[in-house]
Amino acid sequence: MSVLELTSVSRWFGNVVAVNDVTMTIGPGVTGLLGPNGAGKSTLLSMMSGFLPPSSGTVTLDGEPTWRNPAIYSLIGIVPEAEAMFDSMTAQQFVEANARLHGLPHPVEAARAAIDHVDMSFAADRRIGQFSKGMKQRVKMATALVHSPSVLLLDEPFNGMDPRQRMHLLELLQRLGDEGRTVLFSSHILEEVEDVAGTIEVMVAGRQAASGDFRSIRRLMTQRPHQYAIVSSDDRALAAAIIADGTADGVTLGADGLVVQASNFGAFAHALPRLASQHGISLRDVTPSDESLESVFAYLVSR
Repeated sequence: MSVLELTSVSRWFGNVVAVNDVTMTIGPGVTGLLGPNGAGKSTLLSMMSGFLPPSSGTVTLDGEPTWRNPAIYSLIGIVPEAEAMFDSMTAQQFVEANARLHGLPHPVEAARAAIDHVDMSFAADRRIGQFSKGMKQRVKMATALVHSPSVLLLDEPFNGMDPRQRMHLLELLQRLGDEGRTVLFSSHILEEVEDVAGTIEVMVAGRQAASGDFRSIRRLMTQRPHQYAIVSSDDRALAAAIIADGTADGVTLGADGLVVQASNFGAFAHALPRLASQHGISLRDVTPSDESLESVFAYLVSR
């Protein structure tokens, strides 16, 4: 099992600061790297891959620096955002070439296995120039997997994939994480990150905005009330009881039930069933309506 560690890492290009004093640890399992364009995600991945030195701070893989350390490439599989592929080659030839660069003893067999791993065996002998964007992404994934790395760094791997391809890749990433590999991928498709990533790292304007389980992060955001959609046997009476109790910041009564905002998550969670019981009201549905990763991400970017 491999661990990537970044300690007080910054990277600047002239007067432009791309990454500013970031410290994070990426261990086994699947981690999602989130952030708007220009947040510093690709720069971070380039430093983790050993393609770019930090201007200050350290980036290590299992305690060894990633910069100017070719030995780490036996441990890392990389899917860059740019295609950088040879359209005249077949998928088999391209992946096999990568296997040979890694010095694998059986490059042909390794390439076939990697191509099968990404569900591309049906097109193994077709030229890459004939492929769709999504198919090219899967071939890049095969080249990253061909030497069975313990670390996978994927920059926007879902770009250009149709829903079926995305689902297959999500399942593959989950399996790799379950095997104990360290998988870090960036994506703007927030629902997919929410489904597969055990932890998230959020970058905003070159800085680390948040780190950890997205629901835990959301509960730490006390400056913004939590929002709940509630359906009960008597919405009007429940709204009056919640307002009188004072544990909510706001209550809106609509045709489909109540929308309640509460800054103090714990106090409201305890008060709601008590109030319902005291007033003989049945709670039919209580749903956190802003617990999605998209809500977390939008809030962090707006801070």
